[in-house]
Amino acid sequence: MKRGHIIGLGIIGVAIIIIITSIGDASTYESFSTAKSMAKNGNTAAIHVVGELKKDQSGQVVGIEVGEDKTSFTFVMVDNDGTEQEVYYNEPVPADFIRSEQVVVIGTYKTDKMFVADKILMKCPSKYQETDVKTTSS
Repeated sequence: MKRGHIIGLGIIGVAIIIIITSIGDASTYESFSTAKSMAKNGNTAAIHVVGELKKDQSGQVVGIEVGEDKTSFTFVMVDNDGTEQEVYYNEPVPADFIRSEQVVVIGTYKTDKMFVADKILMKCPSKYQETDVKTTSS
């Protein structure tokens, strides 16, 4: 075999190894109950939980409490299984956090009652969605 072919096969082999390891790192979404049981079993790996912010009957977000120094906050999130959980995030409230449609928190349980998020991902409403336009007649 020529030297160029051997180098090409080596590059292809390295690419395959990188792809396989990145697939192994791909995370799945869990519920708060699964995350809690994993933490009780000693698994301290970061877990992705997807859900929505808790809202009252009128659709207003409830349960957000900003820390005195405004550099941290807690909020109540409802996962896809309907489990409510208080989540602590040690960063300021992200812009448009209240308007988000879905929230993904990445973190782990530090206590039985508190999920600590290391990162928050938000799905905000699209500015391209159709909205009802009210017309006024004079």
